[in-house]
Amino acid sequence: MAQIREVRLVDDLDGSQAVETLEFSLAGRNYEIDLSEDNAKKLRDALAPFVNAARRVTARRRPGSSAGASGSRTSVADREQNQAIREWARKRGMKVSDRGRIPVEVLEAYNRRDES
Repeated sequence: MAQIREVRLVDDLDGSQAVETLEFSLAGRNYEIDLSEDNAKKLRDALAPFVNAARRVTARRRPGSSAGASGSRTSVADREQNQAIREWARKRGMKVSDRGRIPVEVLEAYNRRDES
């Protein structure tokens, strides 16, 4: 006997038809939510300012693991890249500190530099 199983996503907020499942993390906890196109857009729009100002995490370290032999969380390549971005920004009259996070506006301008 043949069977057909159909999976339908239901928006977890309003019960309408969902079109995608979104995954996100907050305060060390992972979540997923099924959302309609409208609610997915609302979530992305609401999070956009925070995402734009945040650092992207590529891999999580296990608790108790060391940061590496040097004890540094930033690789040499990252430091060199950041220094190049700072120099590029200064040549264009942008204010950027010698240390710390590079402002989002500077990073966006740097990433768009080849588009013009």
